[in-house]
Amino acid sequence: MTDEKKQTKKNDPQETNEFKGHEYDIEAGEVVEEELVEGAPVRRKGIYLLPNALTTASLFSGFYAIVSAANGMFDNAAIAIFVSMILDGLDGRVARLTNTQSKFGEEYDSLADMVAFGVAPGLVAFFWSLNNLGQVGWAITFIYVAGAALRLARFNTQIGSVDKNYFVGLASPAAAACVAGLVWCFHLVEPASWLTLMTIIVVGGCGVLMVSNILYKSFKDLDMRGRVPFAAILLVVLIFVVVALDPATVLFTVFLAYALSGPVLALFRKSRRSGDQSA
Repeated sequence: MTDEKKQTKKNDPQETNEFKGHEYDIEAGEVVEEELVEGAPVRRKGIYLLPNALTTASLFSGFYAIVSAANGMFDNAAIAIFVSMILDGLDGRVARLTNTQSKFGEEYDSLADMVAFGVAPGLVAFFWSLNNLGQVGWAITFIYVAGAALRLARFNTQIGSVDKNYFVGLASPAAAACVAGLVWCFHLVEPASWLTLMTIIVVGGCGVLMVSNILYKSFKDLDMRGRVPFAAILLVVLIFVVVALDPATVLFTVFLAYALSGPVLALFRKSRRSGDQSA
């Protein structure tokens, strides 16, 4: 084989696939990532097990929600989405605590989020109520799924360029919680016009809010490691008790209130600015 052919084979994208700071070594069957260690680039093979295992569990929960909804087990489907939310919150924190962040993990987490918080909630709502509306039903479902995809893409491209204390648009896990909470609350209620209308508003509204420019509090400024007054732990206990009494209603109410807080506060800020200008 000539040197020219060797060079062509070496640069063949089918042999080595490079993307976003890491590549896949076809011959070794491993992901190869480039990291900076003391200012020098170092290539490492393989992936970190623990955070990616949690991401896989989150992905499975989203998949299980779809399967459960397709089989008419809507309460299980809704619960699976909330379980996925918990796992999604853990994988990133575990990666940071154990210093196992990676580009592969970021990409994998984003794809898992698309399934768990985009496709799964949309299909759960569709199988539960919206499929009776024909084309309108799948159109509303697609608005939600597309909104989640666009929201995640925008979030990935805005990392490091926006205030970390706020989300631009409703976060996809919060939107998924609104949809899952609705299904969990009313899964035993007989089909009715008011319930169908509520489903359209919640699913379609969350889809639109995800791609909006409305600011939502991220709560990332909360210091979970610092010391707090003793009364704070009593508040945590009270929250657990309230949620345990009626988890479906409490979770749906909390996340719906959070989703509505964005537009309400945006209108409040707009009216206050108008008042200041007129004064």
